[in-house]
Amino acid sequence: MDFNLTETEQAIAELAAQVLGDASDHEALRALEKSSGPRFDAALWATLAETGVLGAFVPEQHGGAGLGLVAMAATLEEVGRTAAAVPVWETLGMGVLPVAEFAPAELAAEVLPAVAAGEMVLTAAWHETGGHCLAPTTIATRTGDSWRLTGSRVCVPAGMVADAVVVPAALEESGSVGLFLVRTDTDGVAREPLVTTFGDPQAALLLAEATAELIGEGLEVLEWAYQRAVASQCSVAAGVCAADLALTAEYTKERKQFDVAIATFQAVAHRAADAYMDTEAVQITSRSAMWRLGEGLDASKEVDVAKYWAASAGHRIVHAGQHLHGGMGVDRDYPLHRYFFLAKELELQLGGASEHLVSLGRRLAAEPA
Repeated sequence: MDFNLTETEQAIAELAAQVLGDASDHEALRALEKSSGPRFDAALWATLAETGVLGAFVPEQHGGAGLGLVAMAATLEEVGRTAAAVPVWETLGMGVLPVAEFAPAELAAEVLPAVAAGEMVLTAAWHETGGHCLAPTTIATRTGDSWRLTGSRVCVPAGMVADAVVVPAALEESGSVGLFLVRTDTDGVAREPLVTTFGDPQAALLLAEATAELIGEGLEVLEWAYQRAVASQCSVAAGVCAADLALTAEYTKERKQFDVAIATFQAVAHRAADAYMDTEAVQITSRSAMWRLGEGLDASKEVDVAKYWAASAGHRIVHAGQHLHGGMGVDRDYPLHRYFFLAKELELQLGGASEHLVSLGRRLAAEPA
């Protein structure tokens, strides 16, 4: 495995860090979160497009730089570090990747340049109520040359600000499954905002014979897209954990009891050390999964491992941060709460630790002895 970035990839990651860091400091995010609108920084989204960050991961034939998943992982880590109010993971990790890989040329030529220009926000609706996303309950019916989707999806990330949603669905006639693109402004589509602790613009998506465009057909298409959605999400989680740990380390060096920094207390040092090891594990497993996917290798086990660590270790890291901050950790005028809420949301999205541990066990059990 080689996680080293080329000069171009390093430049994009550093540019993303600068743009996100400048626009997503605590004061800017606090003002946005106090506003009446969705947690979406439209000005920052436009800047990410203007500086080429969004286009960096669009294929070259569609006006982008065509950078790979290792570079995307580094960029998404910066999104997590800043808890930025922009749907970069949703658009790139869950939208651009399957569209670029499977969509018909005409559809890709329309969608991908629009993403690079900052004119389109994408997301995906993977969550099923009472089932698994690879066995979708949404039904796709073919009518002539067009497709119609009927069903409901819950907890769609960035669903209230997305221009189009990638939706897995069961094909009514063939019994197969497919991946579709649904425009949110088309007839038969309704969105209901969901109230979340993090305050992000999640939505419930209601489809009633909504017009849809086929991206790709077959279970292998769904598995391909789902694995990349999970792995790229883990990259965001790695950034969240790193930022939470850094904030906690700084606070424990400055916070004093009995005129002594609490970082020197043995119990505090041990708790922080455990959080450090967990943070390293989240980062290395997420990068491993993204690297293998980028190399075209089987990464099914690595994706399960990455999500297990992102969920289970992420839980421990942000709880340690809250514990070591004491009462300061729950103050909304202090940034720590933002990482806690985001980590908890990422923990449960796209399957939690238990689900992916069971999946990993099944994969290992199926391998020949």
